[in-house]
Amino acid sequence: MEALLSPAARSTSERRRHRLRLEISREACRLFWELGVAGTSGDRIAEAVDLSTRTVWRHFRSKESCAEPIVLQGVGWEMSALRSWPLHLSLDDHLAAEVVRHESAVGAVERGDILLAIRMIRLADDEPSIRTAWLMACDQVEREMTAIIAGRLGLPADDLVVRLSGAAASAAFRIVNEDLGAAALRGAVPLDSEAEVIRRVARAVRDATGGAIGDAVSPLPPRGSPHGLR
Repeated sequence: MEALLSPAARSTSERRRHRLRLEISREACRLFWELGVAGTSGDRIAEAVDLSTRTVWRHFRSKESCAEPIVLQGVGWEMSALRSWPLHLSLDDHLAAEVVRHESAVGAVERGDILLAIRMIRLADDEPSIRTAWLMACDQVEREMTAIIAGRLGLPADDLVVRLSGAAASAAFRIVNEDLGAAALRGAVPLDSEAEVIRRVARAVRDATGGAIGDAVSPLPPRGSPHGLR
């Protein structure tokens, strides 16, 4: 049946599926944090989101996998910012501009999702099944980071230096997120302190790659260029 749908209908169907998965994930993550993974059943997740248990299993392979959409969304804005990182800007300057853009667009629901993601990353320390979701997100970060570094260095993505830099940068990204998330939950760092996230991420990426990644790598393009400063 899906193959018979028009491209527009398939796109609408996929958006609905994404929204439903995210809604289920929100409720599952809240329950995981409040009750623990062992104390949360598929039936309880279904009840919280007002769906049948069968519908939950249609969208997720296990109760633990329900955490994946929220965890991925938790690093989503950073990865989106990295994908749009122009060659003529340093990582620090680019992320600073992206934070301004992000803060003007993010709403209460999105901020709630960020908090849930932080909680799941913290829970992953004690719950191997939740850590699987976090490590899957980190694997995606590494793949994208490697492609970004390849573009900045002008090398193929399968080049050994690129792959090593991608692995090192993504590991630094993971550790900074874990460290800042734990600090935020202790109250040591405000949950909305995105400036601190920028500073730590940029420094960690530079340090992990021996300074190879982080600086601008091309001259400022001519004024009016489509790649000029925004």
